[in-house]
Amino acid sequence: MSKLLWFLNFDNSKKPDIDLTPELLSELSRFRFPFVVVQIFLVIGTLGYLALEDYTLIEAFFQTTYTFTNTGFGALKEHQFSPITIIFTTILMVIGAATITFCVAIVVNVIMGGKLISIIKEIKMINKIARLKNHYVIFYHNEFSIQLAEQFLQAQIPFVVIDPDKDFEKEAIKYRYPYYINNDPHLIDTILKSHLSSAKGAVIFSKNITENIALIVSIRLYEKELKRHSYNIISIANNNEEISRLNKIGANYIISPTNLTAQRISSIIIQPGSENIIEHFMSKKENSLSLEEVVVPRYSWLVLKKLKEAHLREVTKATVIGMEQKDGKYISMPTGDTIITSECKLLIIGNSSHIRQTKRIIMKKEKPEELKYV
Repeated sequence: MSKLLWFLNFDNSKKPDIDLTPELLSELSRFRFPFVVVQIFLVIGTLGYLALEDYTLIEAFFQTTYTFTNTGFGALKEHQFSPITIIFTTILMVIGAATITFCVAIVVNVIMGGKLISIIKEIKMINKIARLKNHYVIFYHNEFSIQLAEQFLQAQIPFVVIDPDKDFEKEAIKYRYPYYINNDPHLIDTILKSHLSSAKGAVIFSKNITENIALIVSIRLYEKELKRHSYNIISIANNNEEISRLNKIGANYIISPTNLTAQRISSIIIQPGSENIIEHFMSKKENSLSLEEVVVPRYSWLVLKKLKEAHLREVTKATVIGMEQKDGKYISMPTGDTIITSECKLLIIGNSSHIRQTKRIIMKKEKPEELKYV
């Protein structure tokens, strides 16, 4: 039993939010009937040989076993059987052949039916997901999730993809999703399987506005139930009306593919030959340029310091291209004399290692050693 639990990852210290053991035991219980039937006939056969022949208990059990399973004969002087023992043995052989065939059919049906295998695979998956922290849950698999998953894999951001399509598992393997759940996204069991309680946020990619609304509401209610900090929820919308509706129910960011496409085409037409420099660099793997928003905590040594005192460009090669103060005021391309305020957001551009180093500097309570001599 302990080996089975180890195989299913039940020994993991980080338990999932949902336990599928009852479903597994329910499926395994289908093996109970054939197992009991075999045991009953083995007992009957053993008692019969004890009564009919001069056998010890172990000899009677051995005779019954290889007679019942039709796997051997002649080991215990069967040629000396009395007529009634021969009749008993014949009946036992016929019953054994029928019972074994029946039991094998049940076992094959349970295994080939796929439900037992799928439950075991699902248990292994949700136990792996339970180890995640600060991950993103992506609802629905489509062209958007495929592109986002590729970016997340490159940036080493953990994520779980959820989709109800029956062929989703093949798609998940094809597109190298490390964690996925093939289930209805609106079910509470699905949310528990995704370990949303430890997630950083959710990305909702349904092209149906009703499904997006329902999921955002469900996530916000779950958030209140857990009494945890707010999830970062990102969704897509087809038009301005849908953007307004999603904003009202609590989405943090709404992306409109239609608007983005129109803006891109417009910029190309208005400024022929122009190129989006950030997009150009981000598309090149050797640069891996990315944008990230970093919140300056209250305890940071940078609070009330000038931006130039951080020497970020000299030390980390990352650049601050925007700042949003706590009151919502946004400063584009802040100068070196711009004051860094508590809990402001810095928009930083650089590759992943530069941004990680910048975060470490910002999160320090005291001025880092590497800056004391700059």
